[in-house]
Amino acid sequence: MRSVESVVEIALLDRKTDFRQTPVERMRGRHVNAEIVTIGTELLLGEIVDSNARYIARALRDIGVNLYFKTTVGDNKERIVVALQAALARADVVITTGGLGPTVDDMTRESVADAFGRPLEYRGELIPGVEALFKRLGRTMSENNRRQAYLPAGAVAILNPVGTAPAFIVEGEQGMVISLPGVPREMKYLLDHEVLPYLRQRCEGPGAIIKAVVLHTVGIGESQIDNLIADFERMANPTVGLAAHEGETDIRITAKASDEAAADALIAPVAATIRRRLGRAIYGQDETVLWDVVEGLLRRRERILAIPLTAVAAMTLASWPELQKSRQVEWLSLSSEEAAATTAAAARALAQQAAAAGHWGLALTGVPGGGRFPQPEEAPGVTYLALCSGAQCQEQRLPFNGDDEVSRGWIARAALNLVRLQALEEEGATNEEITS
Repeated sequence: MRSVESVVEIALLDRKTDFRQTPVERMRGRHVNAEIVTIGTELLLGEIVDSNARYIARALRDIGVNLYFKTTVGDNKERIVVALQAALARADVVITTGGLGPTVDDMTRESVADAFGRPLEYRGELIPGVEALFKRLGRTMSENNRRQAYLPAGAVAILNPVGTAPAFIVEGEQGMVISLPGVPREMKYLLDHEVLPYLRQRCEGPGAIIKAVVLHTVGIGESQIDNLIADFERMANPTVGLAAHEGETDIRITAKASDEAAADALIAPVAATIRRRLGRAIYGQDETVLWDVVEGLLRRRERILAIPLTAVAAMTLASWPELQKSRQVEWLSLSSEEAAATTAAAARALAQQAAAAGHWGLALTGVPGGGRFPQPEEAPGVTYLALCSGAQCQEQRLPFNGDDEVSRGWIARAALNLVRLQALEEEGATNEEITS
């Protein structure tokens, strides 16, 4: 098994780094590669969600910086140093978050210094800013906050007007490390106001951006989509990838180009062809969510969606705050026997009853059991959906009915998709109109 040192050495050789140049000189005239290193044992233990990496990744994408790796490491100095050395071997710029606080387990400053073979140096000019923040909060700065004024020798300090932890940038033969606080509000402010302008100025690479468009699908499986658009998934620019969620699959189209207009020109024909191939399975793009589409269709059709409160509906649809607040939805109380209905016939009867008042009636019934992915010892459940509009009814059977999040997500989206498709059918919309 290779040692950590040999892995780093091989990565350096693969990158063909010319250490006679400074990091900035190496980055000029070509696209820049970056890596994110998030630091904190709480991240490794799953105690908090790493929202920082997502925010940084999207920001780097928007300025055309390649991101190939994201690493998470706990509050252990030796392991942080190893993670930084490996990242510097792979990337031109390494952005870290976390570990800049005043406590003993905040080890990012020392770790970055070790990764570059430098000592820490005290930067007394940073203390007044920290003291001023405490004063604004009506508190007195404790002595351990002075640890935050120790930075790797030669580092560029980044003052933090929204927190107590100064950030910093270190440039050396190995590359560039930018260390930001782990508090999301502070990280976002410093990234947007200091780091991104710094990278734009220093890198001076060939102007480029990375733009992504996400098409949302429902009612079709990931493998089915793959069969239909596999040829696009083999492309280099733009790239096309799939991401499955509960009852939905996203199609991400990502292009790298000199500017946004050029990226749009690469994405547009690919997106148009995918829309034609998938038709009504695509319900929206980017920030669009399924319920917003369904609610808009109901409003346009001047329809109210009446939902009898069966046990399944209460467990799935009734838990959605968007449906609870919508003026396009009316919840119908039921007797205890009706609420406990479990058959397909009962779903149809309840949907017809709900539609009798001039609404659209959507009913959910079923037999509880295993969820979307049941355990071996679980009996399979079943869910029956029925949507009635006047004398017309549509029905669907789902081979699961559990109280797990995945099962609820699938049931809810299948039910809302019935409503969406019925509204589109009444409008007589073409596939191109539906998915544009």
